[in-house]
Amino acid sequence: MDTFLEIIKIVVPVSIVCLTFYFLTKEFFEGEREKRKLEQKKELEKSLLPLKLQAYERAVIFLERISPENMILRVHKAGMSAKLFHSEISKSIRTEYEHNLSQQIYISDTAWELVKNAKEEMQKLYNLASSKMEETATGIDLSHIIFQMGAQLDKMPNQVAIDYLKKEIKKSYGL
Repeated sequence: MDTFLEIIKIVVPVSIVCLTFYFLTKEFFEGEREKRKLEQKKELEKSLLPLKLQAYERAVIFLERISPENMILRVHKAGMSAKLFHSEISKSIRTEYEHNLSQQIYISDTAWELVKNAKEEMQKLYNLASSKMEETATGIDLSHIIFQMGAQLDKMPNQVAIDYLKKEIKKSYGL
């Protein structure tokens, strides 16, 4: 029995020391793993920030390009019929939008939804203006109607989206 007690006197302290060592090392390695995860997250954010900012920039550029002032100056060619001009506007909006589709990965869902809605609303404006044209109307006639209809709006849909994007950037990144 004395031998048994001697063994217990040795085994119990050694077990306590081993368990303590196990829990301390486990705690240490978990802490290190968390630090590594945090560092990786910071690195990822650091590398994603330029991509996110570029996505916002590209979204704003898209929205600016579909505004009547820019669209008409960019797309209209001398002697264009209203029908052809409208077709070229629609094509330009579609192409620009498709070119920027991947940007939705980097901007918020709300911001992307506003970009999408602005595109659709601007397209509706151009379609409505075109529907008011006679068959013989020129591109210049269509331009005048587009500007008149735009002037009746409190704010152009693309400008609403641009304002939101700017606000979101300032809020999210302190810019």
